[in-house]
Amino acid sequence: MGLEGVRDFFEGRRILILGFGREGRSSLRFLRNIFPREQIGIADKNLIEHPDQHCVLHCGEDYLDALGEYDIVVKSPGISFAGVEIPQNVQITCQTEIFLRFCPCKTVGITGTKGKTTTSTLIYEFLRESGINTVLAGNMGLPVLDEWREDDSVFVLEMSSHQLEFTRASPHIAVWTNLYPEHLDHYATGFEGYVKAKLNILRYQKKEDFYVFYPPQEALARLEPAAQPCPVALPERHPASARLRGKHNLVDFALAAKAAELLGATQTAIARVGKSFRGVPHRLEPIATVDGVTFVDDTIATIPAAALSAIDTLENCKTLIFGGQDRGIDYGDFAKALAQSDLRTLIAMPDTGEKIIALGDFHNKTVIFAEDMPRAVAAAFAHTRAGETCLLSPAAPSYNAYRDFEAKAKDFRRCIDKSPHSLYTIRTAKNAAQTSS
Repeated sequence: MGLEGVRDFFEGRRILILGFGREGRSSLRFLRNIFPREQIGIADKNLIEHPDQHCVLHCGEDYLDALGEYDIVVKSPGISFAGVEIPQNVQITCQTEIFLRFCPCKTVGITGTKGKTTTSTLIYEFLRESGINTVLAGNMGLPVLDEWREDDSVFVLEMSSHQLEFTRASPHIAVWTNLYPEHLDHYATGFEGYVKAKLNILRYQKKEDFYVFYPPQEALARLEPAAQPCPVALPERHPASARLRGKHNLVDFALAAKAAELLGATQTAIARVGKSFRGVPHRLEPIATVDGVTFVDDTIATIPAAALSAIDTLENCKTLIFGGQDRGIDYGDFAKALAQSDLRTLIAMPDTGEKIIALGDFHNKTVIFAEDMPRAVAAAFAHTRAGETCLLSPAAPSYNAYRDFEAKAKDFRRCIDKSPHSLYTIRTAKNAAQTSS
């Protein structure tokens, strides 16, 4: 355990850091503290500056060819191995596995398709309010090895499927929020590969560990975890915070409360946080009210189920802006749900917007095809009445037009602030053949 365990794990092996973004740079810093002069390889599709004299760089389109030159690869989560043949004698690891295997701190890990960030943040707040030394890290942007310590801290780790894919260790407490088709292009076997990766959060637990979930969870039937099951029920009373409205948020609250209780959080602390919780950015976040129209940012909703939860949660939501990168998800049920909803105006953006509209019968709604965010926001101003809500909830990733969902949210806010009454020629369902100006 501890750094000596890390040293033993890597010592005498040729090390490659695969991907040199935020997490890759963190991995190099961590390993340099242990091996200050050892040669370490770095492979990345993009050109990078030479970090130090003991690093060997492999950059460019063929960067994955370097795999065979090393014994152990510390992989960054965003790199897909779909269609990549991993050399037989190469071991793939990652920050999540290194931390879970060797850090002596107690850990609670949270995974699921949606709700991870809210649940993780709530657990962190419950523990901190209870006076427990707590660190929040993982998928939300803070590399866990940057926070390495060997004390009585509890680590709350948000874990994506990509971070779990090559992790052969599990946290003391595993929290499973839900499971829907997502990231199908990242795994060679599609949804099956996605589920298999997620289940690693439970796969290596021991009988003294716990897993927390909200029934029913069919995916958990694929595995018989050794840990103790802790199913939760919805709270009898709704938490007072406005940012915890809707069943999906109540489920997240219940999961977080149970996990935090297992780690020593008090009911008093949980109740206090429930009243004051300010939510997480880009999840049902009200960002502006202009001429009586409330604009809500839910760009973190990158699957249909998340978008539908947002629509059901908001009061008087009459306008929806949706659409993004097409990853091959079946949108048939989503289209039917939109057609049956109380929404009055549907503003469809590329690439999935037109695909979704083509799958449903929307004769009783105003359908607008907006090719970019300025046109979408202009349409929202034109068709949303005072006292109503316009929701941006894409039901798809944002990578077709933006760096990430945060960039999409920033553009949404900019368009609202910049020119709320700008007029654009909008392509509607009735004049779909017309080209937007």
